[in-house]
Amino acid sequence: MWSILNGTIVNVMTVAVGSLVGLSVASKLPERYQRILLDALGLITITLGVDAAVLGFAETVETFRPVGDAGKTYGATVAMVMIGSLLIGSILGTALRLHERVEGLGAWIHARFSGQDAKSFAEGFLTASVIFCVGPLTLLGCLENGADGNPSLLWIKSLLDAFCSLALASSLGWGVFASIVTVLFFQGGLSILAYWVAEPLDDLSLGLMSVVGGVVLLATALMILDIKKIRVANMLPGIFLPPLVVWVVELIQPGLLLPSV
Repeated sequence: MWSILNGTIVNVMTVAVGSLVGLSVASKLPERYQRILLDALGLITITLGVDAAVLGFAETVETFRPVGDAGKTYGATVAMVMIGSLLIGSILGTALRLHERVEGLGAWIHARFSGQDAKSFAEGFLTASVIFCVGPLTLLGCLENGADGNPSLLWIKSLLDAFCSLALASSLGWGVFASIVTVLFFQGGLSILAYWVAEPLDDLSLGLMSVVGGVVLLATALMILDIKKIRVANMLPGIFLPPLVVWVVELIQPGLLLPSV
């Protein structure tokens, strides 16, 4: 089990340590410094989101684009898969009230802490959970850790998350520390799932999962920068829908999305 979860466990430890360091300096930081740290994190999150959603989408299309006339409309076809996954996933997440449930989990954990109001705690918990658990490094790292026993990508992610959690915790408080629960169960669950799944996902599905994750990161950035409050957790099911959509499309019209198969 250690070989499957070692990347996640290291990640949990780095987030915990980074959060505790951030909390220890939070009281010493004037509000203007806390705000500029959040602004910087928001811009970094936008960069990560653009990299995954825009550049990742372009790379995925170019990788699988067939030659000839079929290649001219391939990008639009793949875009419909991404858009459909995000829209259907958002509707599903809203129906399941995921945002409220995640905030409720944050409020429940908050009851075990003191010194911070529940709303602020839940905001820190949700923001940190999305940043730490959504993105290409999370998906690919968990798949490699679970399927091949290779934690290298998650260890790289752990180092990045250590600095990110420090900055987040100094501004958003104990909710960031509590996000280690999400990291443990979400990443650990993905790694265990990757271990048990007999046939790995195709590269197109993985690429589109990262693209949808990039869009969710952009939505998170808007929250951090106080531009618009978006119920980000309701969008999370969309990340897992591309493999299903690709499978259905290929079942109906083989070769439309995976021309090389």
